Amino acid sequence: MTQQHLEKQPGVAAAVIVHGGRVLLVRRRVSEGQLSWQFPAGKVEPGEGREEAAVRETQEETGLTVAAVKLLGERIHPQTGRLMSYTVCEVVGGTAHVADTEEVAELAWGTHGEIPQYVPYGVFEPVRDYLDTALPA
Repeated sequence: MTQQHLEKQPGVAAAVIVHGGRVLLVRRRVSEGQLSWQFPAGKVEPGEGREEAAVRETQEETGLTVAAVKLLGERIHPQTGRLMSYTVCEVVGGTAHVADTEEVAELAWGTHGEIPQYVPYGVFEPVRDYLDTALPA
């Protein structure tokens, strides 16, 4: 994929949310290849920062109000070819539920040991490193 192609395609911002010793995952109604379960995520809109998009998408998809804490990194996703950014977010308010029934089928709070069941192809290394320290083993 060319750099020019990537610049025309909006990036996707994902929120990595750890709360109560678990990480929030959502299952998409429509899978992208092997992607079914993932972090709350969506396209970065024009004029919006990656962290802002992660916060907005989390609210839209799960009803949770979160605050961006830090950007973990970005990459071209090996499954989708999309530019992805990953932001650690903390829960500020609300209760997680399927708020966007058109995009999200269900959600789960997974333990450290359950992550491979939800994401069998592995997690982006900076996200994995963060989860290794943020979640009880």
